[in-house]
Amino acid sequence: MSVEFLITALIIIASPGTGVLYTLAAGLTRGPRASLVAAFGCTLGIVPHMAAAILGLAALLHASALAFDIFKYVGVAYLLYMAWSAWREQGALSVGQAEQRSALQVTIHAILINVLNPKLSIFFFAFLPQFVQAGDPQALRQMVALSAAFMLLTFLVFA
Repeated sequence: MSVEFLITALIIIASPGTGVLYTLAAGLTRGPRASLVAAFGCTLGIVPHMAAAILGLAALLHASALAFDIFKYVGVAYLLYMAWSAWREQGALSVGQAEQRSALQVTIHAILINVLNPKLSIFFFAFLPQFVQAGDPQALRQMVALSAAFMLLTFLVFA
C-alpha cells in the first residue's frame, strides 16, 4: 500500500460529503452511540462500490454511457431527496429534538447514503484501479486490501 494511496484516500474520506454530514448530525442529535452506528453504516455502504470495482462494473459503466448515466442520475436523485428532507427538517445539522431511530434504521440510512454517493463511485471506479499494477497476478488481492484499508480509514475518520 503506497503513501499516495493513503493520502488520496484520506482526502476523499475527510472532504465534507453526505456521509460525514450524516454521521455528524446523528452524533449531535442522538449522541455518540448513534454517531458510531452511522459511521459503521457509512462504512458498510462502501462494500457495493468495492464489489463493483473488483467485479469489473467500472469497465461496464465506462463502455455504456446509458448505464453510467442511469447510475449517475439515481445518485443525484437520492442526493436531492436528502437535501429536500434536510431542508424540511430545518437543516441537516440542526441540534434539537430528533425523532428516535433504532440502530438498524440509522445503519440502513447511512448505507444508502454511501451506496448512492457519487464521490465514492468516482474513487472506486476511476482512482482505485490506478493503485493496482496492470497484469499483476495478485491484482484481486491488492484491490481487496486497498478497499479494506479505505473502509478502515473511513470508519476511523467518521468515528
